[in-house]
Amino acid sequence: MARRYDTNDATDRVTGLREAASAVRRGELVVLPTDTVYGIGADAFSKEAVGDLLDAKGRGRNMPTPVLIGSPNTLHGLVTDFSELAWELVDAFWPGALTLVAKHQPSLQWDLGDTRGTVAVRMPLHPVAIELLTEVGPMAVSSANLTGHPAPENCDYAQEMLGDSVSVYLDGGPTPGNVPSSIVDVSREVPLLLRAGAISADELRKVVPDLEVAN
Repeated sequence: MARRYDTNDATDRVTGLREAASAVRRGELVVLPTDTVYGIGADAFSKEAVGDLLDAKGRGRNMPTPVLIGSPNTLHGLVTDFSELAWELVDAFWPGALTLVAKHQPSLQWDLGDTRGTVAVRMPLHPVAIELLTEVGPMAVSSANLTGHPAPENCDYAQEMLGDSVSVYLDGGPTPGNVPSSIVDVSREVPLLLRAGAISADELRKVVPDLEVAN
């Protein structure tokens, strides 16, 4: 039976975050609020948990799961060949709605799907998410919806879709926005905007004037 906690209530928040952290460490799934939409998350380093996450969403390995982190410093252990331009994007837009696709450290023991040696990573601008990520480390997190359905802006809709496939739901109320993060590939010499989302190409070009945009 899934457990749900209201993170706007001080007592429930403490209990919910503790229970969510324990669930992640056990290899179970949790739903958490972010600054874009609600996400379904698992321990990024547990192949079984990430597989359960993809199964819960009805999603294939051809759509790898992004990773959320609680601090930019965590990047040092996750990515390689991270350029100065990439760090400038981090400085300008993190925490926030910018996902960066970078080459991951080849030594990492994880399986996020068919990533071709890269990882999509983001630091969300949401206190509940950051507190959980700080406690448990990097999490594989995707939008908390069944594939093909709209991404949820509230916990009710997430729980309606995912039910008892999730152990703990952290209900933070409606999310601040429903526009997905922008995705920039920084694994190449010239950064490439793969998806225009909450941060426009014009805003990104203030930091990376030569930014290319995918067709």
